[in-house]
Amino acid sequence: MSARASDPTITPVLTDEQWERLCAGTEAYDVVDGEHVFRTGDADYPMILIESGEVEIVRDALWWIGEELITVMGPRSFAGELGLLNGQRAFLSARAKGPARVRSLSRADLRRKLAEDDELGDLLLHALWARRESLRTGPAALTLKFVGYGTSREFLALRRFAERFDLVHTAVALAPDEPAPGGHTYIEADLPIAFVQGEAITRATPGMVAEQLGLSYEPGTEAVVDLVVVGGGPAGLAAAIYGASEGLSVVLLEAVAPGGQAASTSRIENFLGFPFGVSGGDLIGQATLQAIKFGVRVCAPCEAVDLQRVEDGLDVTLADGRVIRARSVIVTSGAAYRTLHLDRWEDFERSGIYYAATPLELKQVNGSPVVVVGGANSAGQAALYLSSNGCPVHLVVRGHDLGARMSSYLVDRIRDDPRIQLHTGSNVVGLDGDRSLRSVHIDSVGSVDAKGLFCFIGADPAAGWLSLDRDEAGFIRTGTDVTTQTLDHWQSMGREPLPFETSVPRVFAAGDVRRGSMKRVAAAVGEGSSAVASVHRALAG
Repeated sequence: MSARASDPTITPVLTDEQWERLCAGTEAYDVVDGEHVFRTGDADYPMILIESGEVEIVRDALWWIGEELITVMGPRSFAGELGLLNGQRAFLSARAKGPARVRSLSRADLRRKLAEDDELGDLLLHALWARRESLRTGPAALTLKFVGYGTSREFLALRRFAERFDLVHTAVALAPDEPAPGGHTYIEADLPIAFVQGEAITRATPGMVAEQLGLSYEPGTEAVVDLVVVGGGPAGLAAAIYGASEGLSVVLLEAVAPGGQAASTSRIENFLGFPFGVSGGDLIGQATLQAIKFGVRVCAPCEAVDLQRVEDGLDVTLADGRVIRARSVIVTSGAAYRTLHLDRWEDFERSGIYYAATPLELKQVNGSPVVVVGGANSAGQAALYLSSNGCPVHLVVRGHDLGARMSSYLVDRIRDDPRIQLHTGSNVVGLDGDRSLRSVHIDSVGSVDAKGLFCFIGADPAAGWLSLDRDEAGFIRTGTDVTTQTLDHWQSMGREPLPFETSVPRVFAAGDVRRGSMKRVAAAVGEGSSAVASVHRALAG
């Protein structure tokens, strides 16, 4: 935001009626010049409604740079941005510029207005989103800063976490032996470093950063949650949105960051309503905002490690030992990427092997030759995306028929693209390089130059932590597919498993982790939303 906000999207002009509806239920109070109405680091700060006077938004001083004014909000406007909805602690401060009269609108009341007043809710949501976007490239971005080697897997994990959560941040990618920027000092063993409000976290992980920002799970006021959704891909987001929009209290747990494998898809062209295609990142970003709008508590990275029935519900245990008591659970934990069993695979996972093809990975290869491995749609989409952005591509497919598992529209484009060399009936058999990947050995053609290897050879269901009826491949059985041996405990309930219900009552599964799912984004969205219908039936029984 500029020093004095004037963009009507960022600072909408409210009518008298809209202002009265926004202020309904709040009480006005006076503040003096320089008095803070919220401060950086506040965990549960309100939206500030400015009745008269002005409030200035500032980025607090960091140890290497002084305070900086972001914007000044005038009468009939409001102070706050998207963090009000997603639970993030305040990363900017707001204080009166001269005497002012203001009102406080709590997060809970703000969510109610978003849900109950469509006109006002849309206006507020657009403003909060626009403010977050405007802050991404200004001085506010220094409140969260990552420093690390550009090809480091740990550094990329931090960047991916921040981008999927749409966090205002700065990332400084270092080349080997490059000096630290801006007066920072470090030793290699400390990298990556996350600076949260200037405080350094060495060997930082997304979990550490989330804890500092207030994005990890914290128990709420309710003793029992209506619905816990485990997994933040398309199925999980759809389940969370439909559940929350229909009045359920919902917690969404994601082990990495919202989006799952769908967020790494460069272009989805067969999703209903997007004739020109949509990137997985854009789709997931809008879905996450939609979930937050309806009051879903999105917690990430937050890994579930156990699920047990108890007398009055279900206990979901997290990796840090915390337990969430729930009335129902939908498992949408998806699947884990498969890898090739090659020497130095783990070494090059830190600098050259990728499981997604998005702008983030594209920056790492920067138009250099790459290898894509896989014969399904995700591999085809990645090959086309990389080639269209200047990368010569070797597409390696184990089978002899490219169309066996890939959609025909992708097959046709790949065959017509002169920048893609197709190698069917082939396998990657070796990797070479020093600190980063330099070449890949393909059994049918020999060694080829490659700055990146993009691996899309499938995934295994992420269900090993669950004591549920599963098939021989590990996918969860649901509904009529549940085996008769696991139905004994249903007799007292007088019913059989509902659609999407697993072998444990009130535990459901949807998306890639479920046996029989279609493994498509649109199908996952449908399954997640449909599972909520069964949740309502189970809770009403």
